Amino acid sequence: MPGKALIAMSGGVDSSVAALLMQREGYDCLGVTMKLWDGEAGQDSGGGKTCCTADDAMDARSVAMRLGMPCYVFNMREEFSRQVIGRFIAAYEAGQTPNPCIDCNRYLKFGLLWERAAVLGCDTLATGHYARIERDGSGRWLLKKAAGPEKDQSYVLYMLTQEQLAHTRFPLGTMTKDRVRALAEKSGFLNARKRDSQDICFVPDGDYAAFIRRTTGRDYPAGDFVDERGKVLGRHRGLIGYTIGQRRGLGVAADRPLYVCEKRMDENTVVLGGNERLFSRRLRADHINLIPFDRLEGTLRCKARVRYSQTEQPASVTQTGEDELEVLFDEPQRAITAGQAVVLYDGDVVIGGGTII
Repeated sequence: MPGKALIAMSGGVDSSVAALLMQREGYDCLGVTMKLWDGEAGQDSGGGKTCCTADDAMDARSVAMRLGMPCYVFNMREEFSRQVIGRFIAAYEAGQTPNPCIDCNRYLKFGLLWERAAVLGCDTLATGHYARIERDGSGRWLLKKAAGPEKDQSYVLYMLTQEQLAHTRFPLGTMTKDRVRALAEKSGFLNARKRDSQDICFVPDGDYAAFIRRTTGRDYPAGDFVDERGKVLGRHRGLIGYTIGQRRGLGVAADRPLYVCEKRMDENTVVLGGNERLFSRRLRADHINLIPFDRLEGTLRCKARVRYSQTEQPASVTQTGEDELEVLFDEPQRAITAGQAVVLYDGDVVIGGGTII
């Protein structure tokens, strides 16, 4: 028999329809919106709406009222500042390019929020993510891609543990976005045609370097752009403003396109080179999580992604330590970047992943 479910309601159409579907299954549903930061209501970066605003909380409450279920706002700003924004800044300061959505899922949505759910007597946590959870013949929980590849979000969920998967539901895993919006419209939800959030919620204008300077109050000094031989090509505006593979905004005149190929933190220099220098076959990753098994024995053939938007590429993976993997791609991959996640797949099944180091 269905029990009591906490629905993570962001104010968007996906989590709203997730609540509707859980209720239809007979769950006793409780909606919760996480207050994560102090963004202004309706703040828009111009390219796509952000999340976590006061308007979003109002939208979530409107849907919950229509469904006849309670909805609360949990203040998690302190935890979000420490676990997501703090890690985001530390990664950039270490020369990496982080993925804060993964940290938000790891520490907030499926960490702290699940702890709150248990306190409230809920045995299930449901979200509007597009992914699937199934059980294999041995009783092990598996994470799978969404049925529709265009909306699949399994890449940002690879960190889910067996205990979390056992108590999590993704009601939209077999649905298309059009079907979700149609259900929302039929149910009279005011957010049925609301735009998806596309930006990092705490950096709505996309200027990560300005955000880090503003938040830390620290200066990140200018330094030299150099080529692979050490020849000075120009001046950069601080290492936190650049990521591997970047071409735009360098301000360096050259007779060919130049890209950020390396950041040398100890020298405060950015190495520029041609596109061909961005390709490599091998990476190492730590902070790993494996889902179908506890440890990888031997070398596994699979497919892997090194960024959210990438198509999986054939590779061989070996576990080289208690918390480290090595991935060797069949073909060189462009701009493998420290701080991003590598996620491993066997067909639709997520094997696991880790943070590229």
